[in-house]
Amino acid sequence: MPSSVREDMHCTCYVQYRQVSAVKTWNAHNGQGTGGEKVKLLSVAIPCYNSERYMEHCIQTLLTGGDEVEIIIVDDGSAKDRTAEIADEYAQRYPDICRAVHQENGGHGEAVNTGLKNARGIFFKVVDSDDWVNEEAFRSVLETLRRFVYGKDTLDMLVTNFVYEKQGARRKKVMKYHTAFPKDKVFGWNEVKFFMTGQYILMHSVIYRTGLLRQCGLELPKHTFYVDNIFVYQPLPHVKNIYYLDVNFYRYFIGREDQSVNEAVMIGRIDQQLLVTKLMLGYYDVMKISSRKLRHYMIQYLEIMMTVSSVLAIKSGTEENLEKKKELWQYLKKLNLPLYLRLRLGFLGQGCNLPGKGGRELLILGYKITQKFYGFN
Repeated sequence: MPSSVREDMHCTCYVQYRQVSAVKTWNAHNGQGTGGEKVKLLSVAIPCYNSERYMEHCIQTLLTGGDEVEIIIVDDGSAKDRTAEIADEYAQRYPDICRAVHQENGGHGEAVNTGLKNARGIFFKVVDSDDWVNEEAFRSVLETLRRFVYGKDTLDMLVTNFVYEKQGARRKKVMKYHTAFPKDKVFGWNEVKFFMTGQYILMHSVIYRTGLLRQCGLELPKHTFYVDNIFVYQPLPHVKNIYYLDVNFYRYFIGREDQSVNEAVMIGRIDQQLLVTKLMLGYYDVMKISSRKLRHYMIQYLEIMMTVSSVLAIKSGTEENLEKKKELWQYLKKLNLPLYLRLRLGFLGQGCNLPGKGGRELLILGYKITQKFYGFN
């Protein structure tokens, strides 16, 4: 077990101390920290790269949270538009809420890293610049977080629903978690119920305790897409106390041609998808995670990462990428044989490795049916 996990298991008292200290500081100084900095309830990082067309809508919806919220607008080296200027304008107009941070281009992951380093909130959330939040649900989120800050229970992860705002779609798909999580109570992994097919905890649905993200050493790779999977996955073994709030908070926009989750774009960036998958495989020996339900969920998550990587390689139609798919499975086999056998002999693992052109076509057909049914890009 990694040392960071062992440290987390022995830091319950420390976590409670830090949380109580934050509240005392907040109460005693009316939000003023020891260095004159305001302690916020929630920090929201907005990674922005040439985002002038949509970032203001995102920021406006977050401003409804008031001055308990800190909005960290991270300009990731934008050069083609007014992203940097817009960030500065909001920081000047709302100095108690918005902060503009400018950096050389480092990619989405580095923008999240920068947001986390600068966060002064007890809790931390990432909202992409082309997405937004529901204002009524936001009030419920803040009320819930406030209750934990001033109450006796600690909170490591808050989960909410999110809505796929797919361009041109007649119906909006909502990712809900009421079948997997208890409602109206704090719970641990052992109380989690069954996750349905396609039901995963994504970046859009989580708010983490800021201290937990720092304690687990979360640092996303630079110049790499799809690191939102790491953002969600790496902290999971450190999470002890979870709360599910059944509101449709996050609005996840899908439809831009240049969007990173556009299938054609993903195929073009398959090397980054493969890198993220390999990193996730190496973070933990998931077969040794003590909580049975957490272990099962993390294995499921890795299974879908392997499947997506395999499908993209096959859909690309190139021998080079087919070889990369083969190498990925061999990498897993060498890294963790028990996990390899678990995934390779499972339904999805067998589907990803059906022999010949006919096998690959059958996998793609199954993928298209699943894609249409669940409404992802």
